[in-house]
Amino acid sequence: MSGNGRIVGVFAASHSPGITGWPERVPADVRATVEDAYAEVRKRIEELRPDAVIAVSVEHFTNFNLGNLPSFAIATAKSYLGPTTAEMAAFLNVEQHQYPGHAELGRHLYAHALGAEFDPALVEGGLEFDENFCVPLKHLDPDLKYPLVPVIVNGVNPPWPTPKRCYDLGRMIRDAVEAQSFAPRVVVLATGGLSHWVGLPEAGSVNEDFDRDFIARLTSGDPARLTDYTQDAIDAAGNGAHEIRTWLAAAGAAGTGFDVLAYEPVPEWLTGTAVAAARL
Repeated sequence: MSGNGRIVGVFAASHSPGITGWPERVPADVRATVEDAYAEVRKRIEELRPDAVIAVSVEHFTNFNLGNLPSFAIATAKSYLGPTTAEMAAFLNVEQHQYPGHAELGRHLYAHALGAEFDPALVEGGLEFDENFCVPLKHLDPDLKYPLVPVIVNGVNPPWPTPKRCYDLGRMIRDAVEAQSFAPRVVVLATGGLSHWVGLPEAGSVNEDFDRDFIARLTSGDPARLTDYTQDAIDAAGNGAHEIRTWLAAAGAAGTGFDVLAYEPVPEWLTGTAVAAARL
C-alpha cells in the first residue's frame, strides 16, 4: 500500500508532573528556559499544520498493570480522557479533557505494525492519560486541535523492549505514515525522561552526565550510538530513565539528528528535563 502521507515534524519532551503542577518551585531562569522551549515547539507544530499527532510515551500503571504489561500498545479510539481522575488533574494542574483521537490512523498504524512483524497490544477504547500526555500537551496543544494516536512503550518495568527495538518501532511508524493518505501531514511527539528515579530513595537526583551523553547521541542521529545501551547503563540514571525508549522511537521516526532546545537538570521536578526537535 502506498500513500502521500509524511511525517512533517518530530519532537520529544520530558513530562515531569512538576512542569505543570509546581513550576514555581524552580529558579525563574530554569523555568523560562524549559517553558520557552515548549513554546517554540508549539509554534513549530502550529506552522506544520498536522492532520494528526502520533504521541509516543510510557504510562504509569494508569491502564496496564504487572499482570498485563505489553512492550508496545497502539490505541485507536476517537477520544481519550485525561488526566484520568479529578485528583490527578489537580496534582498536575491540568484540566480534565476528552482529547481527540484519530481512530482511522490508529487502526492503520496497528495493521501496519502487524504486517511489519511488530505485535503491539490493541487498545480500541478506554485508554486514559496521566502525566505522559497531559503535561506536554498543556503546553503544546492547549486548545486540543490535533487528533492523537497514542502509542505506549513499556519504559516503567522490566523486562523492557531493547533500545534497538524501540528505534525500529519509530522506523515502522514512519513507514506506516507514508503508506496512507487520510492523514497527509503527521507530527510525531515522544514524551518521557530523561534521568530520574521513581519511588526510590534517590528520587530528586539527576544524572547530568547520562543526560548530556544521551543528548549528544540524539544530536548526532547515529542509530548505532543511540541504541548502544545496556540495561545497567540506563539503570545508572534511574528507573525512570528507561523512558528514553520513547525518544529512541522518535529518533527512528525522524531518521535524522535532533536540535536540543532546552536541557536543565531540575531536582525540584525530580527529572533531567529536555525538549528537542528533529532536523527535518
